[in-house]
Amino acid sequence: MPKITPFLWFDTQAEQAANYYVSLFPDSRITQITRYGSGGPGAPGDVMTVGFELNGQAYTALNGGPHFTFTEAVSFVVHCADQAEVDRYWDVLVADGGRESQCGWLKDKYGLSWQIVPQELLDLLPHPDKAAVARMFGAMMQMVKLDMPALKAAFDGA
Repeated sequence: MPKITPFLWFDTQAEQAANYYVSLFPDSRITQITRYGSGGPGAPGDVMTVGFELNGQAYTALNGGPHFTFTEAVSFVVHCADQAEVDRYWDVLVADGGRESQCGWLKDKYGLSWQIVPQELLDLLPHPDKAAVARMFGAMMQMVKLDMPALKAAFDGA
């Protein structure tokens, strides 16, 4: 089975971003740092790539220059156990220059898009009571950070 690793293009912040992400998630670590040699395109000794793991999932960050930036076309979903976990990840990922979006989406200070989602919401989406799901979905569309107690109240018709 082939291994698939998300490859993230940064301007010059690959090591800083990898260290930041590793500090946020359990079972996470830096696995490798490679540096540019005399052949460039970066200055010799500068960080070229950083291999890291988040919750055991491998990623690679590249210092590739300002040519490409992140868009919402790619995002990472954080499945949160409860509202406290939603609040914690939300607060830390929007800190220091991150930006809130809507429906549980945000961009962190590096421009990478995240969806911070309570697992209970994902568990309720396929529920057979379509009217309850529609009420919950309608409430979600009005939110920035997801509020599971309010989503559950909408689901229950309260």
